[in-house]
Amino acid sequence: MTETTKTHVILLACGSFNPITKGHIQMFERARDYLHKTGRFIVIGGIVSPVHDSYGKTGLVSSRHRLTMCQLAVQSSDWIRVDPWECYQDTWQTTCSVLEHHRDLMKRVTGCILSNVNTPSVTPVIGQPQNESSQNIYQNNNNVSSKPTAAKILGKVGESLSRICCVRPPMERFTFVDENANLGTVMRYEEIELRILLLCGSDLLESFCIPGLWNEADMEVIVGEFGMVVVPRDGADPERIMNHSSILRKYKNNILVVKDDSNHPMSVVSSTKSRLALQHGDGHVVDYLCQPVIDYILKSQLYINASG
Repeated sequence: MTETTKTHVILLACGSFNPITKGHIQMFERARDYLHKTGRFIVIGGIVSPVHDSYGKTGLVSSRHRLTMCQLAVQSSDWIRVDPWECYQDTWQTTCSVLEHHRDLMKRVTGCILSNVNTPSVTPVIGQPQNESSQNIYQNNNNVSSKPTAAKILGKVGESLSRICCVRPPMERFTFVDENANLGTVMRYEEIELRILLLCGSDLLESFCIPGLWNEADMEVIVGEFGMVVVPRDGADPERIMNHSSILRKYKNNILVVKDDSNHPMSVVSSTKSRLALQHGDGHVVDYLCQPVIDYILKSQLYINASG
């Protein structure tokens, strides 16, 4: 497959990130590597979306701290970014709502329509002219005068709803900017199929099987429209988990299970183990958290006692 015929993917991970661990970042890296190896996908961005303070989880520190720790954890990455939208809302948002927000945001900034999983259409993409006085959505790193314009972006009409029409500035890289957060420096492509996939561990997948925990309509949207990338952890078998849920069985083809030769134990994803290590002064905390996050935690006196 050529670059333009592959599905371009943005990986979105929702969670407490209380605190964000090395394992969370490894999940992104492993998922990207696996998707690239399939030959069907190109991962162009990753988004970390920390949960709202009103989520109500015991020991959940303020989103101000969690956002900062997440930003410190991804500061050396050229493709993973932190988005504060979820934290900035008036109340807790469902995972489905977060996915829909990012899909709607991408529609607005491109003027085109993102594709859902397995929903090809013969209807052409129709872009609406944008108000020239509206906020700029592109920031060129090199201040090149020939910035992409709405007319250029919307000028090409795709063959289906699964096509997005974009412009590649001549030999330049530029930063994709939304109203809340910087998604990172990426290349834009002439005509690409773009999807937002929920990135998670097999523990979240298993939670879909608990009766009453998830709204079934939300599950239909998450798995049926967006799709998931699942990284197995703690010896769990995602295939077995999927067989315990009628919705997961129904949309099994939309769930991509990461299979690789990585020796990274998924236990390092555990924020709980990280907090316990911090509370007990356990030196193994360096196995769980990157040094900038540890430094911030110590400076801010977070997780020092059992109450968080």
